[in-house]
Amino acid sequence: MKLQRMNRRALALGALAVSGALALTACGSDETGNPGGGSSNAAAPSNIKCDDASGQVLADGSSAQKNAVDAWVKQFSAACQVEINYKAGGSGAGVTAFTQGQVPWAGSDSALKPDEVAASKKICSGGQGIDLPMVGGPIAVGYNVPGVDKLALDSATIAKIFDSKITKWNDPAIAKLNPDAKLPNLKIQAFHRSDESGTTDNFTKYLIATAKKDFPYEGGKAWQAKGGQSAPQSSGVAAQVKQTAGAIGYFELSYAKDGIKTVAIDTGAAEPVEATVDNATKAISEAKVVGTGKDLALELNYATKADGAYPMVLVTYEIVCDKGNKAETLPAVKAFLRYAASEDGQKILAENDYAPMPEEIITKVRTTVESLS
Repeated sequence: MKLQRMNRRALALGALAVSGALALTACGSDETGNPGGGSSNAAAPSNIKCDDASGQVLADGSSAQKNAVDAWVKQFSAACQVEINYKAGGSGAGVTAFTQGQVPWAGSDSALKPDEVAASKKICSGGQGIDLPMVGGPIAVGYNVPGVDKLALDSATIAKIFDSKITKWNDPAIAKLNPDAKLPNLKIQAFHRSDESGTTDNFTKYLIATAKKDFPYEGGKAWQAKGGQSAPQSSGVAAQVKQTAGAIGYFELSYAKDGIKTVAIDTGAAEPVEATVDNATKAISEAKVVGTGKDLALELNYATKADGAYPMVLVTYEIVCDKGNKAETLPAVKAFLRYAASEDGQKILAENDYAPMPEEIITKVRTTVESLS
């Protein structure tokens, strides 16, 4: 009788997986704006190990990875009887929700700071919060300049634009980098994030590392430079760039949709480097693990000049307790993170304009996920 029940359950889950996959295939596009729901349907839900996962999981954090999480959730929920609700309220909101015990895992584009680790020990019984690098990708600098289809900028020029030191598109500094472009006498409308954001943190880290003289700020999740306009989350900045002539803003490549053009970065390499998944992965491969114990925080090389390496990258961490996770959500969180770190889960990233983690890093992530307790 027990075997019959197991067989019936297996058949039911199989049917659910097939119906979910068929439903996804039938869709012309998903809510992330990827035609046909991206190519994420390539991952077979039947390959996902659900274990005892069930129920509902609430999470919050990085809006940078929202499109990636959406793609993962479609596959995971089709295979496992788990509802994942990811509120992409920004990295700052996610870390706060995690350290206050409101969510069992969070996404952040910046590794936990010492005071945040200390706070996590209050909700991770016998353990602490750790950083698991799961999603990578280029921070694209999108622009809307009528008549300009290609644009190259170096870090000093980008810094001056976002600090209101360069205010017109035909500025000599921009013209020097783009001798073949017909740059208009148009006011620059620079958009930054209004909420605390790991995207802002990584964007400013790049400017500080490569153009400190022109960007004399400490950096961090909150915007510090002068002037400009703000919009909430990456989707908000991208929307403003799309609809505003003369606009420029920063957001993940997955938000550079519907005709938004992106800047190629003049790093000093043989050619300006485009914001692509492959170019971001090449830059991330130079990262070093600087976390201790099970923490896998990375140190990125923003100043790389390697040919084809796009330096303005970020890595989104999934933040979770190494020990002391809540018993009611641990099976679902562990199963979801296992899938996200799997070969299929990482493959989905590249199909949705994100950069998979280099093999030597994701292998460590997989081992750590299995040890969560």
